[in-house]
Amino acid sequence: MPIVDHKNLPELPWRPKYRVWPIIDETGHVDCILHYGIIEPNGGAPLHAHQTDELIVVLEGSLQGVIGDTAEVINSDQTMVIPKGISHSFRAVGAKPAKILTFFPSKDGMKNTVYFEGKPPKTYNKESGT
Repeated sequence: MPIVDHKNLPELPWRPKYRVWPIIDETGHVDCILHYGIIEPNGGAPLHAHQTDELIVVLEGSLQGVIGDTAEVINSDQTMVIPKGISHSFRAVGAKPAKILTFFPSKDGMKNTVYFEGKPPKTYNKESGT
């Protein structure tokens, strides 16, 4: 049985003000992705869409989230439920960092993401050469 030791996770190069650690990430054991993230105030992800569903669980702090044409504040103990193909973005709001879990039901959830604003995270820029 695979056990993930959170204290020894490698940090992925991501975005300014947005740090990410893969809890479950292409290990070969399961077909999903789970990332732990810390987003500093005003940090986040630009408008984009995935070819798979995404869940973002806010553990601490708050996010300003946009899903399609709807913008809302997502607080701790709330989850953004993002259907595949729907454009979305989010940023941390308030004085403290937001701590989140991001779940994709397939291990290639981040691949083939379309960015309407900005660029992919640094980890994916390396892979695509952009």
